[in-house]
Amino acid sequence: MDLLNDPANDRHVKTLKPPPHRPLMRNLMFPDKLKNKPDWKLLRDHLQKEGRVSKEDLYKLVGDCNKLLKNEGNVIYLQDPLTVVGDIHGQYYDLLKLLEPKVGGNPETTKYLFLGDFVDRGSYSIEVIILLYAIKLNYPNTVYFLRGNHECRQLTAFFNFKEECLYKYDQETYDMLMDSFDLFPLACIINSKFIAIHGGISPDLKSLEDIKRLDRYHEPPRSGLLCDLLWSDPVDQDQGNMDGQWKGNEVRGCSWFFGNEAASKFLQKNNLISIIRAHEAQLDGYKMHRWHGGKDFPVVITIFSAPNYCDVYNNKGAVIKFENNTLNIQQFQYTPHPYLLPNFMDIFTWSIPFVAEKVTEMLYNLLQVGDQVDDEEVNEEDIKQFKEMTQQQNKQFDKQSTGGSNTAKNTEKLKKKIIFVANMIKMQKTLREQSESIIYLKGACPDKRLPRGVLTAGKSAIMDALADFNLARNADIVNEKMPTVTQTPQQSISINKSTNSTSSNTKKK
Repeated sequence: MDLLNDPANDRHVKTLKPPPHRPLMRNLMFPDKLKNKPDWKLLRDHLQKEGRVSKEDLYKLVGDCNKLLKNEGNVIYLQDPLTVVGDIHGQYYDLLKLLEPKVGGNPETTKYLFLGDFVDRGSYSIEVIILLYAIKLNYPNTVYFLRGNHECRQLTAFFNFKEECLYKYDQETYDMLMDSFDLFPLACIINSKFIAIHGGISPDLKSLEDIKRLDRYHEPPRSGLLCDLLWSDPVDQDQGNMDGQWKGNEVRGCSWFFGNEAASKFLQKNNLISIIRAHEAQLDGYKMHRWHGGKDFPVVITIFSAPNYCDVYNNKGAVIKFENNTLNIQQFQYTPHPYLLPNFMDIFTWSIPFVAEKVTEMLYNLLQVGDQVDDEEVNEEDIKQFKEMTQQQNKQFDKQSTGGSNTAKNTEKLKKKIIFVANMIKMQKTLREQSESIIYLKGACPDKRLPRGVLTAGKSAIMDALADFNLARNADIVNEKMPTVTQTPQQSISINKSTNSTSSNTKKK
């Protein structure tokens, strides 16, 4: 495709090629030689250059993929060799790294299972969906998706995927993609010994038949088995011990924590040896929950495939590679990506803090306050200057006053105003000088809030908050919760599907 024209020759970074200026043409996206299947390699390269796909071609791509997803059961069955992928979260350029032969494997020759959370947090969720749908259409028997907790209307409206859809397409496109996510399967049995799900197990899960009986074709509820499969977590304790088998998950605001007792009971009853899941960021990209001891096989394995999550976690990404009944972990580092303003802001909205700083500076200069103004006290000389400046106003006001106490009150009010303006200048200066660090620290959080006290503490506090994985995760922990009922958007449109196919299995040997 032709690149964007630059008639003024004013691109600041000459080495960076401009993006394609038109969407990929249909005859290139769906060439005759592929018998109406998308050219996923061309799409991969086009999207990597920040190219776009037309709305009509996106609808065709998703519609064709929906036909495959509808015919897959709630539980799918796969055999190795197989690569298992955790959360991606809109990190398209890291997905490209993952699909390389030395990491996850070439999709032409590698069987893939994705455990969900394709969207939100990152800025390229649309590109992730387009590429993965195109790959699945080319290799329907070797590429499979499971649903994550972010593949729903509640979270995509709360986080940034809906905003991304409105920015790149429109509301109709968002609704179409949400309906497509309703079709994703819920669980996978690998080598007849491992169960793969996005979140975890549930008090309502006794056997695989419970999952097969679920009606998955709608927005996940706030409780129950479908919710727990997407939301529950293993307890963060070395031996997996806890009071009872289940504990309310206060971190998520829904579902449960499960420990060694609940997990072992479920695995033994269903003749399985381990639970493979995603859902939680990990410093090394994975975590082995060896609740039975260091030499025994992990009861739970967590895999996370979004390196440097939200551009701030500094974690590695990882995938699980099954081959000949052997499980190996392949780690990988993050890949730099084009910079976008946070939450797809336009340049005017983004520049408001800088404009506000300049307006504050102008006000400060008009009041003729020197740089010596402190946060807690104001020099008496400054007060004297202000009194001289406003002598006429004070005289006029004093004539209307009944006593001399008003002058003292006015002086105190003026002193407080000066302190307020000085504080504003300090905070605006921090916003301007540390804007990039602040954006990273927010991690594209939907509430757009920094940790309490960080901004007023200045540069050092911001850099300290960015220092390591644990601090970043603690600052972001509020965003692990399910949105409240008042934040929940409308429910999905019901999808017609025969009951017998809902509980059917897709076996791959």
